[in-house]
Amino acid sequence: MSIKINYSSKTYNKSSDNIVLFSNEKFNITNLEKYLSKSEYSYIQDLLKTSDLKKNLFVFEVNSKKKVVLVSIKNNLKSSDIENLGAEFYGRINYGKNSEYFVVSDSITGKQSNFLGHFLHGLKLKSYEFKKYLSKKETRVISINIFGNKNKPSAQNQLKFKALEEGTFYARDLVSEPGNILHPDEYAKRLSTLKKHGLKVNIYDEKKLKKLGMHALLGVGQGSVRGSYLVTMEWNGTKNNSKPLAFVGKGVCFDTGGYSLKPARFMEDMTYDMAGSATVVGLMKNLALRKAKVNAVGVVGLVENMVSGNAQRPGDIVKSYSGKTIEILNTDAEGRLVLADALTFTEKKFKPKFIVDLATLTGAIIVCLGSEYAGLFSNDDKLSKQIFNAGEKVEEKVWRMPLHKNYDKLMNSKNADVQNINYVGGAGSTTAAQFLQRFILNKTPWAHLDIAGMAFSKYGGALNSGGATGFGVRLLNQLVEENYE
Repeated sequence: MSIKINYSSKTYNKSSDNIVLFSNEKFNITNLEKYLSKSEYSYIQDLLKTSDLKKNLFVFEVNSKKKVVLVSIKNNLKSSDIENLGAEFYGRINYGKNSEYFVVSDSITGKQSNFLGHFLHGLKLKSYEFKKYLSKKETRVISINIFGNKNKPSAQNQLKFKALEEGTFYARDLVSEPGNILHPDEYAKRLSTLKKHGLKVNIYDEKKLKKLGMHALLGVGQGSVRGSYLVTMEWNGTKNNSKPLAFVGKGVCFDTGGYSLKPARFMEDMTYDMAGSATVVGLMKNLALRKAKVNAVGVVGLVENMVSGNAQRPGDIVKSYSGKTIEILNTDAEGRLVLADALTFTEKKFKPKFIVDLATLTGAIIVCLGSEYAGLFSNDDKLSKQIFNAGEKVEEKVWRMPLHKNYDKLMNSKNADVQNINYVGGAGSTTAAQFLQRFILNKTPWAHLDIAGMAFSKYGGALNSGGATGFGVRLLNQLVEENYE
């Protein structure tokens, strides 16, 4: 099923068309009488007298063919609250045979900026489904007709919302694909198609990566019959030569754990171990589609962590792109190896204003924060505060966790410059971040987002219906738009 939003002046039939009206928080509808018949108005007034007015919306079936949806605009709503209202509206209309609704924009009251834009944005985000591989596909379309002359989103805001939806949906699509379809070879091919949106895309294959000395990344993928890649996506939205904002993502397309094999139960979910890279890709697509006035670069490391006669072994030592050597004590701590090379490469090649990396890096962050917050680790207070504030505004929340030099001793190796896990135990997410920090060589402001608990939802959330969430696209877009454009 899909949602089609129509801003044209289609005629509303009062006797038969479904209508969506907005009222104040007390559900006062005296100013809405002109949109309803006398009997409908009286009927709804009577029902409201005995209803729980703490609810956000009501759906009244006034006859066998027509519904009246009444949405309460409460005081002091944040943009995220409005989006949640739109998502709730979708949840109430996502059944039955009704397929067309008229949303009366003139009935919107209050001081909330761009209310209708955020309302429809929440509706669209909630409507996402991944049913690509179902033999029987639902072809139902819900049409949302905007009726009225006031409170419509401007053309610019419509473009921004659409770009953000497409970027988020693209990230969700990538995470939802099965591992036999979206392996590193196919992933790299798909990223090359983003050139049509104005992104400059460079693909570094194994031959180029070996020449560069990215043996940490290559070591993870050496057990797979598929290739390993580093892909860069550049967006130059300003004419000046200002330093770009850099976003780096972990793209482990399937993670068996290697020889440190994961348990069989739920291993099928390890297709989402590339969610960090999907967020970066979705963000870059969004920035290009909305012609963001900023210079930005996205970098993703694409590998498959498999078991084979050629796979990396516990005890192996590899030399990273930075020149630092790494002892592999656990082949299931592979994401940090991919990011180690990607981070140093990004810092050296692009000399960015800051670097934000995203990864489904540790199960420990889920133990700590569950599925409510992503873990934030950073060497820069200003960047941390900006990310935290952006997350609060779009309800993609982060919580800052500690980094400290005392954790370094847990990652020191007797046989190499660093080891890839903490064998002592405890602080699993922090020591992973502490590992990554060693590969930021020039004190570039850097933040690491551990999104292991946020990238995929079994049960759905406010703005998604279960499965891949696209977490981070809206968060980072807010970061960019609010602070750097």
